[in-house]
Amino acid sequence: MIFSRVVGTGSFLPGTPVTNEDLVARGIDTSHKWIVERTGICARYLAEPSQTSSELALAASLAALNAAGLQANDIDLVIVATSTPDFVFPSTATLLQAKLGMDNGAAAFDVQAVCSGFVYALAVADKFIHSGSHRRALVVGAEVFSRILDWKDRSTCVLFGDGAGAVILEACGTPGILATALHADGRYNEILSVPGNVCGGAVIGSPFVQMEGQAVFKFAVKVLDDVAQEVLLAAGIDAAALDWLIPHQANMRIIQATARRLGVPMANVVTTVAEHGNTSAASVPLALDAAVRDGRIRPGQTLLLEGVGGGFTWGAALLRF
Repeated sequence: MIFSRVVGTGSFLPGTPVTNEDLVARGIDTSHKWIVERTGICARYLAEPSQTSSELALAASLAALNAAGLQANDIDLVIVATSTPDFVFPSTATLLQAKLGMDNGAAAFDVQAVCSGFVYALAVADKFIHSGSHRRALVVGAEVFSRILDWKDRSTCVLFGDGAGAVILEACGTPGILATALHADGRYNEILSVPGNVCGGAVIGSPFVQMEGQAVFKFAVKVLDDVAQEVLLAAGIDAAALDWLIPHQANMRIIQATARRLGVPMANVVTTVAEHGNTSAASVPLALDAAVRDGRIRPGQTLLLEGVGGGFTWGAALLRF
């Protein structure tokens, strides 16, 4: 039987950190204390107007390829999770493919599941490899969420940042990804959305993130616990056996509540939300790469990755690193 395993990780953050104090200095009606008490966020990274999701994805992908000891043409599947694509079409994945210099005809497409996007993309890539149709996949979460923020709305603009994270999945004979689970419930689409589109060259609706914070919090805590329990049960593993929990980096309160429900000590939770803010589909791979590169995550350890995002979507992936 064919399984998949992670053989390389990479990430990229544009520019220099933008602190809470920097936002105050820019005229946003908020304070460092207000932001930290409600979210745990101290800083975030913001792309320059010329920097696109595919460019952030390129830097993260090159780092992952280097970590795996592979060349771009060794990859036969490219999946990019993003809610902020470069264009309506072509896909960000094909643009990334071109920027990597790939000419091997590898399949390439985008996945749109907002903050759950990377987990969705990882699960899809795992199934492609498990089927035997593909051998190596580049899976990327990349976002320039700063483009869809209303900088006069302090309830949303202080939460998000830009960045990209990537992993290389490779076919192997022993299980690396142990279980995945994906879910969605479109009935909750209005509590977190960008309810706008382009029609005839004009924006119809709102081009900015809209969020009902309390509703999102309650929903996120419940489904993150549910989906974590689902993949643990599927793999026959107890939460106590987890080496690391790597949740979507949206809000420290959500992360703490999720860990508490699972019985996972915060010492075993990878958190980057303080430094990066919420980078949507990029948040899980950014956190994963940070913990790999600083030596916390080591071969043989068991990791639980999970995300929840607008749609509403949620999912988890249990893997042995």
